[in-house]
Amino acid sequence: MKPNKYILMSVMFMAAVMAVATSAWAQQINGTPGSVNATVTLDGKQLPPLPLPFGGVIKESVKDSKPYWPPSVVPPKGAPNILLIMTDDQGYGISSTFGGVIPTPSMDRIGKAGLRYTQFHSTALCSPTRAALITGRNHHSVGSGVVGELATGYPGYDSIIGLEHATIGEILKENGYATSWFGKEHNTPSFQYSLAGPYDQWPSGMGFEYFYGFMGGETDQWTPYLFRDHTQIFPWIGRKDYNLTTDMADEAVKYLHSMNAVAPDKPFFLYYAPGGTHSPHQPTKEWIDKIHAMHLFDDGWERLRETIFANQKKLGVIPADTQLTPWPDGQAEFGGAKLPRWDSLSLIQKKLYIRQAEVFAAYAAYTDYEIGRVIQEVQDQGKLDNTIIIYICGDNGTSAEGTPEGTYNTLTAYNGILTIPEPLQLLHYEDWGSDKTYPHMAVGWTWAFDTPFKWAKQVASHFGGTRQGLAISWPGHITDVGGIRTQFSHVIDIVPTILEATGIKAPEMVNGIPQKPIEGVSMAYTFDKANGNAPSKHETQYFEMVGNRAIYHDGWVAATTPPSPPWMLGAAMPALGDYHWELYSVAKDYSENNDLAAQMPDKLKEMQALFLTEAGKYNVFPLDNSGFVRVLAPKPSATEGKTVFTYTGENAGIPFGNAPSILDKDYTITAEITVPKGGAEGMIVTFGGRFGGYGLYLQASRSSSITCSTWNDSDGKAAWADGLVRTGSASPSNRASIPLCSTSNTTAPAPARAAPACSRWTAGN
Repeated sequence: MKPNKYILMSVMFMAAVMAVATSAWAQQINGTPGSVNATVTLDGKQLPPLPLPFGGVIKESVKDSKPYWPPSVVPPKGAPNILLIMTDDQGYGISSTFGGVIPTPSMDRIGKAGLRYTQFHSTALCSPTRAALITGRNHHSVGSGVVGELATGYPGYDSIIGLEHATIGEILKENGYATSWFGKEHNTPSFQYSLAGPYDQWPSGMGFEYFYGFMGGETDQWTPYLFRDHTQIFPWIGRKDYNLTTDMADEAVKYLHSMNAVAPDKPFFLYYAPGGTHSPHQPTKEWIDKIHAMHLFDDGWERLRETIFANQKKLGVIPADTQLTPWPDGQAEFGGAKLPRWDSLSLIQKKLYIRQAEVFAAYAAYTDYEIGRVIQEVQDQGKLDNTIIIYICGDNGTSAEGTPEGTYNTLTAYNGILTIPEPLQLLHYEDWGSDKTYPHMAVGWTWAFDTPFKWAKQVASHFGGTRQGLAISWPGHITDVGGIRTQFSHVIDIVPTILEATGIKAPEMVNGIPQKPIEGVSMAYTFDKANGNAPSKHETQYFEMVGNRAIYHDGWVAATTPPSPPWMLGAAMPALGDYHWELYSVAKDYSENNDLAAQMPDKLKEMQALFLTEAGKYNVFPLDNSGFVRVLAPKPSATEGKTVFTYTGENAGIPFGNAPSILDKDYTITAEITVPKGGAEGMIVTFGGRFGGYGLYLQASRSSSITCSTWNDSDGKAAWADGLVRTGSASPSNRASIPLCSTSNTTAPAPARAAPACSRWTAGN
């Protein structure tokens, strides 16, 4: 009888699979194979590895059979724990570690126990930097050319981290690490926040087994938009003392404590990303009082720059010959931008602005303190000596989105309202930073906190937007404790540094998907004292954000001049080809103070050509400088294209991407309700919160039914005149869409009179 060729092929295939699987698993099996304590370290080429064939014996009876347990996956022997910390919206001149006046003893501690890096860079904006941080690839390579809320349908800008770009969380998880993420989660596409998923772009889908944090770019620290894994939670209800900054540290400490109890030998990777100091600036009163007592800002922002600059030279975190860049007084290099001099301000303005800076500084100090509690937990467990701590001060430069005057409600600035009447600002002086405000500071402070550089967050062309303080400690492995490193590096270098430190290779295949190469360069070579002055291995790096561009190569930078300052949200922009370019020899000119473009036109052309090459390589095209108007671009949400939405009963927690969008369009809200005998009042529908959004509210009504229809008003400015009605869109062009409506059984109450969008009222009995 001839053998069945299909059976033979199947047997041969299974044998090949088993051989491959056995080869993949058997390289470093520790202990007796098949025993309950056997472990294996993977070669890392394929994650997860193919299943290991059963190695025991199966007979009809258990007494004649032999069990066999697959080995547990563990990292290479001696692989360290990893604590990766990134704060928010903090420029180079903020932390005391890099010359700032704000006390950051936790970062100081890491710098003194390890190394400080003086040429480390971000992408200039939140979610792009964070996408680059966790993937080791450039932000456009992983769909994050701009913040996710502004996503458009191009590979470099769709806000989707592709399966071909596995994160460091996924890699470490599959190699035996316990992985967790605490704090800001600004990498899930905004149109995928809902419980309908999909979850492949949530932390759990990116390799982080535990998540405790908030979704999006910012959140109110008193009443945060908070999740545990996939479930929205509300731990602040009923707690007057609640603040997310402390709660997050509590939860991280609790997590580490539990991990140590149940699996003390399993290494952890904990990504810790607090909201501080992104707006709203909301520290506790205790911290505001502490900073106020220090009188750090009484002499104004220009003097603050000088103090920080002197501190930086004293600490050696800038070269001794560094020049302090000029103050914006309308020069061409600042696109005509002009910031007021401190001496030109009134006493009331100074009082307000000092308060703004104190609250911001309190938030920074408070955030660092809570980070210190997490570090202390690692020490208390006796694990500090085998933990690499990476502390990045900010995901971009200090934010200039608070307007030249500052604001007690940042959402007004996002809507293009750059001036709020002084009496209203003073009204909130005492409660600045409390749950009654959603504040941001004046741009003068922003500029000072980015000392010694020009510009700020959003501006990728200059170091004021991209230079971050970085400290790394790893006892026993960093041989120049307390040293300073000047090699050029970028946030994409963190993943390859972690991989080299752990002895884990970047995989070729993850979940069946071939992987694109890691684009960063490991910084581990700088850990050795002998390499303290070694040339940088990161030789070339492009920068781009909303049309502002730069290219670094071998000590040179070519950069576009920002045509409009980042605090002028919604300003008209020139054609992309009309941007002016600057040229700097940053090997000699640390602060980018001396523009050599006119003197060296050939060098500038060479650098511009290099930018085009790098941009083509990393999905930067098509360039787009349209800015925040992109929030209106269609996105593939579950509600895209729908024009009618019907809800019944209570529906809490519907995210922005799945809610009816009323931005820049006419709309009608109709509510059909039954009012009990004796009357009732309360919210019918609301979106947003105290500081922005819309609501349909029934007030003191005895009607059996009531309907209120609202639509765009032709003169929305009237609704904003007194600053009391602050609602609506994230786009300055949509200020006319004022979706606030309150009703009674007869006439419109005062709030509606301030918001003429509510212009038709009908009532029942």
